[in-house]
Amino acid sequence: MLVDDGLGSMIKIREGKLSDSERIVELQLRMAQETEGLELERDVVSKGVRGVFEEPARGTYWVAEEKGQILGVLLAIPEWSDWRNGTVLWIHSLYVVPQTRRHGVFKKLYLNLKKQVAQSPELMGLRLCVDKQNKSAQKVYQKLGMNKDHYELYEWLK
Repeated sequence: MLVDDGLGSMIKIREGKLSDSERIVELQLRMAQETEGLELERDVVSKGVRGVFEEPARGTYWVAEEKGQILGVLLAIPEWSDWRNGTVLWIHSLYVVPQTRRHGVFKKLYLNLKKQVAQSPELMGLRLCVDKQNKSAQKVYQKLGMNKDHYELYEWLK
């Protein structure tokens, strides 16, 4: 899917491939450092990324690229909803290269997923989590029609 961003560039949204793994790993390492100050173990992240490609039921990577360069990535993870008798896609592992932010990269990734949900009788919606301090991202999500009206996220991680 090619999307004209109105700035003279063409950004292609496509499903990630195993050959994208190293770039996806690099972007995930950057995201952890930038958003949470975490230094993740490259080997662990590499195995995790490859695990998505080895077991497609775990999720699907989507990438935004221009001229062969990946500018952004997200992982869409399916969650069964008994309330809706269908699947909700969670947006995880979202990262856009800093110099390409505010150029619609995430918007294109998001609209690609939203279109899939709208066209599928099995898919019921999209969800994502955002750090409470990340006000700029929250504004983007709100502009795209997402809301935070229903849930607070709690977690326990080993």
